[in-house]
Order: sequence, then structure tokens, then C-alpha cells
Amino acid sequence: MTDASLLPVLLLGLLFGIQHASDPDHVIAVATIVARTRRFGAGALVGAFWGVGHTVTVTAVGLALIVFNVTVTPRVALSLELVVALMLIVLGILRVVWVFRASDPVPLAHLGEPHAHATEPALHNHVHTHGEAVHRHPHAHPPARLLRALQMVGPAQALRSALVGLVHGLAGSAAVALLVLSTIRGPAGALGYLLLFGVGTILGMTAITGLLSLPFTIRAPRMRRARRALALATGAVSLAFGLYLAFQIGIVDGLFLDGAAATLR
Repeated sequence: MTDASLLPVLLLGLLFGIQHASDPDHVIAVATIVARTRRFGAGALVGAFWGVGHTVTVTAVGLALIVFNVTVTPRVALSLELVVALMLIVLGILRVVWVFRASDPVPLAHLGEPHAHATEPALHNHVHTHGEAVHRHPHAHPPARLLRALQMVGPAQALRSALVGLVHGLAGSAAVALLVLSTIRGPAGALGYLLLFGVGTILGMTAITGLLSLPFTIRAPRMRRARRALALATGAVSLAFGLYLAFQIGIVDGLFLDGAAATLR
């Protein structure tokens, strides 16, 4: 495959990644996490962390297919999709329990004092004196807005988003994206496709979760009940959709029935 013919395939990977982020099971899963955010930036970061986790898994699976000629049997594929269904069920239950416990994120003011270098550039240095020796310590600080968003997301939600992305990368329509790799002979081109697919999923999910977070950023007192109702709805939808997927995979697609037949034989 020439460089000229490879470029459209790479662009396809980017567009496919953006579209892939809008799959219903992806949106429902991240919606349960976004329901705990109170800032647009924090909601967008939830999607970014999901995209990073998803990219790691898809890239690893894609390289395994290319380098080691690994094959995924239908039964393994169904089992991985069942993991996604179970994850949606767990996320839904956790969100519903969180709503009825009436827990809210810790206010930003309680997470730490304002940064001492708020007016300084991100990269700066200080002069230090030790006896007669005078020297500088250059160091960098993330922008204040990014710090606030990261604080509001919190390490637990960031890790949860990345783990959800990791699981989604193992199953679902990501396997369809990997079929494109069969048209790319060189490992460098295939890796480029996978990375652009990952960039697309990150961009797409960041935009989606940013939009999903908007109702939860409204601070009017009358919106408190509405936010709780939305949070409860995301949990209920995640639980119901997870149960539906589990039924489809286990009964309709025959994962559970095949397993029972194998045991009888």
C-alpha cells in the first residue's frame, strides 16, 4: 500500500474513532460517571480518560493481531461483550445507590487552598540560597483551570473512566474497526491507523461527556432535584441496558446455552 493510498485509510480511522465514541453502551457508561461532575471541564476530562483507556486496549489488541496473528473466537468475543454488560449493570447500581445516599462531590474550596503561583507563568523558577550558594529551581505548574478540573474529577473518577474505557476497548464494535487492519500490510501503517482511531475516540468522547455534563453544571437551587433525577435516570438506564445486553449475549446469542451444552457433552 502506497503512502497516497494509506492516507485515506488513516483518516478513516480518525473518523471511525469519533463515530465509535457515540455507541450507546459507551455513552450510557460515561453518563453514570459524568453525573457526579459539576464543571464542564471535569465532564470533558471524564471522556478524555475514557478515550485513553479505550485507546490502550484497542492498540494492544490490534498489535497482537498484527504481530502475533492472534485470533479471537466468537465465544471469546461474546464473553468480552458480556463483561461490558456486567460493567454497565454495576455502574448503574452504584449510581442509583449514590443518589439515594444523597452524596455530592466535595466542594472545590475544600480540596485545597488557592495556588500560590496563580499569577506566575506555567514554567518558572525561584532563587534559593543555601549558605553562600545561590541557585535556581525551575519547575512547572499546570494551568489553574486544568488543576481545578482535575481536582473536581478526582483520581477515583479518572481511574473509573479509564477502566471503563479499557473494558470497552475489548468488546463491541471496536472489533469492526480492527477489520480495517487486514487491508494495511505494514505494521507502521496499522499502528498509525490504531493511534488515529484512538485520537478519534478521545475527541469524540470528550465532546460527548462535555455536553452531558452541562445539566449538572447549573448551580441554581431549583436545579438540585433535577440533577438528582438525571443522576438517577443515568443509573437506571445503565442498569436496564446492561441487563438487556446480558440477556441478548447470554440467551439470544447463545453464550450461556452453548456453555451448558458443552458441559453436558
